Amino acid sequence: MQLSLILWLSLVTISVAPPSTENGRRRTEKLQPSETSSYENLDLNNYDPSLDIYGDSLDLNNYDELYDYSEPEPKIEVGTLATLAKKTEMVTTRAPPKITPNPSFKKPTEPGLFGSMTEQGLPTCLLCVCLGSSVYCDDVDLTTIPPLPKETTYFYARFNKIEQIRSGDFAGLKKLKRVDLSSNSLSQIDEGAFRLLPSLQELILSENQLRALPELPSSLIHLDAKLNQLQSSGIRTEAFKDLTKLQFLYLSDNKLDYIPVPLPFSLQSLHLQNNKIQTMHKDTFCDSQDRTFIRRALEDIRLDGNPINLSRFGEGYFCIPRLPTGTFH
Repeated sequence: MQLSLILWLSLVTISVAPPSTENGRRRTEKLQPSETSSYENLDLNNYDPSLDIYGDSLDLNNYDELYDYSEPEPKIEVGTLATLAKKTEMVTTRAPPKITPNPSFKKPTEPGLFGSMTEQGLPTCLLCVCLGSSVYCDDVDLTTIPPLPKETTYFYARFNKIEQIRSGDFAGLKKLKRVDLSSNSLSQIDEGAFRLLPSLQELILSENQLRALPELPSSLIHLDAKLNQLQSSGIRTEAFKDLTKLQFLYLSDNKLDYIPVPLPFSLQSLHLQNNKIQTMHKDTFCDSQDRTFIRRALEDIRLDGNPINLSRFGEGYFCIPRLPTGTFH
């Protein structure tokens, strides 16, 4: 029995025994490449994967001494920070420095790059728009005529608050051809405001509060004063006689009692509608003493909206190419 056990153990030992050294070498040779490797100096046969060889140099039993975990962690208490004391500052109010005007300073008499100063404290061509010889001052809250450049040819100041035109407002503007002051608050125009303007051709004064017209220059071609408060007493006698270039005369929507005569022969269009005209002279348009006289230019006469019966004055139309517009009954 003992002999059988010994034989069985011998067989088991032989079956589990590690391969011979030669077999190990053969496997190693198969795995290694034929060429010379960079791992020639590495002796894998003597490599021991255990850590026993480091026993003398590495002592893991003393690793806990590197850090002492026995000390308790500091406790952080959450509380309310103390309120900072308010710093009181003394606020001192200082009076603004007084600006003493320089007695040697003189207001410039010559206009600058953008023209002379206006009542708003800006030069004309900054308050208004200056394009070439035209000045546009529409709807900028003007109450007076601003100083205009000497080369101004066309001046527009519509939709403002201008109440008066003074005699010197347009002085020296010899090239001025058109003035448009419609939709203002004009109630007074000085007598010489336009008289000395040798080039003035168009004067637009509509939608204001005028009761009278000033003396007008002989160069005028177009006069528009509709929608005012004009009365016949406010128009000088023979006011239009010497205006030999006048072609368009618009005086509608006023308070005129009669047609202003004499009318210049150059007149082409006469608008007098919506006034208080009740009668007219037989020589208003024609010359009753000269039946050969013909007023060819006057083709547009409007008298509608007036309490006048035009049929009563038939002899007064023989010299005009067209009958007036109005009531015939």
